[in-house]
Amino acid sequence: MLWTPGQILKTRPYRIEKILGLGGFGMTYTATHLQLNHQVVIKTPNGTLQNDPEYPNYVRRFIREGQILAQLCQNAHPGIVRVSDLFEEKGIHCLVMDLVVGESLWHTVQQQGRLPDTEAVAIIRQIGEALTDVHQAGIVHRDAHPGNIMLRPNGQAVLIDFGIASELMPTVISSRHPCNPGFAPWEQQLEGSGKPTVDIYALAASLYYAVTKQSPTPSLQRHFQNMALKPAKDFGVQDWVCLAIEKGMASEAQKRPQSMKDWLSYLREPIPQTIASMSVQLKSARGVDYTRLRDLLAAGKWKEADQETLKVMLKAARPEKEGWLNKKSIYNFPCEDLRTIDQLWVKYSQGRFGFSVQKKIWLEVGGRVDGETECKLGDRVGWRKTRKGQKSWLKY
Repeated sequence: MLWTPGQILKTRPYRIEKILGLGGFGMTYTATHLQLNHQVVIKTPNGTLQNDPEYPNYVRRFIREGQILAQLCQNAHPGIVRVSDLFEEKGIHCLVMDLVVGESLWHTVQQQGRLPDTEAVAIIRQIGEALTDVHQAGIVHRDAHPGNIMLRPNGQAVLIDFGIASELMPTVISSRHPCNPGFAPWEQQLEGSGKPTVDIYALAASLYYAVTKQSPTPSLQRHFQNMALKPAKDFGVQDWVCLAIEKGMASEAQKRPQSMKDWLSYLREPIPQTIASMSVQLKSARGVDYTRLRDLLAAGKWKEADQETLKVMLKAARPEKEGWLNKKSIYNFPCEDLRTIDQLWVKYSQGRFGFSVQKKIWLEVGGRVDGETECKLGDRVGWRKTRKGQKSWLKY
């Protein structure tokens, strides 16, 4: 049953606006909530499959998708699409989700060409971190391909379509194993595997597509016909990104990293030799002594070094009586001192900390001056932690 634009539902106050997508299993529509006047996405099972003997399984899987998303929404991750309602309209099950405004990773690459390595990695990292939460909830997505990775205008990547997700265990859902063949490992297609390594393969394959604009060689052909995957390095991709792709797309599941967290560890740019060998001169335009900060950093005493950084910054900015940096002191902060502090942190943390490092991450998560970007930066650098299902800022 196809709904038509302008049709108003009876069960809920929604007006159908247009068909958004039609897949082998589900249909999606944009709709407007008549009372709140905001747009949502309504997903239903594909009505054209009603005569298919597998249709009851499709419907059960559809309801399960709503339950999975509702479970994940209790500890909402910005990279997971949010569900707000599950209801039935004239025998048709309906799932109401947030409308993610933006383009899919697939269409973005098709329109713009292959993405720069760092941009592609930033997108895949966001989805990988979201999938880490999904796996911790005992769920495997099983369809994390570029068409299901939506990119908001602010740079936030969102994973959609949990229609073929399963409990975190090897399982055979039915006689068919839905997937996107170009981005699914062979064991999912033949055995219906529901292990985290399935999502790792799909995400590594999505990274391959993002940096090469080439669909990967299907895993069945690679595994059973010895067809080769064209190396990403042939497209000028950096070695460390190639290694992450190679590890994640290993043909045998046991040769891939066994957790998403382990695979994400490969998506860190190696520390340049220049950092390890760099010499930092303790220069100050205001006569500030940076010896103690250097010694604390060299000893790996990060919390004490952070507190010392506050002290020396206040000395360099000269608002010590107030105890914080105001606008005037920030505008007049000596570049020489800022450079010294940054270089000390970069050198002794091996490129993991420092103002310049934070700036790079800030640009990767959107580069805007707003609360959403601030939270994403906090998530990336570890300033926010999940406690009792809610993310909050570290008091320290």
